[in-house]
Amino acid sequence: MILFTLRCAHGHEFEGWFRDGDGFEAQQKSGEIACPECGQTAVEKAVMAPRLGRSRETSPAISPAQFRAALIEMRRQVENHCDYVGERFAEEARRIHYGDIDPHGIYGEASEEESRELTDEGISFGRIPWVPHTDS
Repeated sequence: MILFTLRCAHGHEFEGWFRDGDGFEAQQKSGEIACPECGQTAVEKAVMAPRLGRSRETSPAISPAQFRAALIEMRRQVENHCDYVGERFAEEARRIHYGDIDPHGIYGEASEEESRELTDEGISFGRIPWVPHTDS
């Protein structure tokens, strides 16, 4: 069994147990997972800390500042090495997937519906928590 932290389209987070990752995917695709707070069935996995067995040696957990720094560095890498396609993300991802254009890294925005459609088409993509450049 595996525990996932889930988030509905309204931003409510909750946990769910599944036999494996495929079990989650099947239930998600068929709309069998619903938010206990609002009943929304548009649900995806949320960023979560792994629950690992502890070894005899314990290392300190990553601090919020270290986590934020890692997310900022990830954003920097994406911005430096990928093309920004804005709201055309789903369209461009399809063009790459179906071989209409050469494969290359892209980033941009996609709606919940566009994301579901890309997943249904078997197009691989990832969502990254986009940390603002400054706190202000």
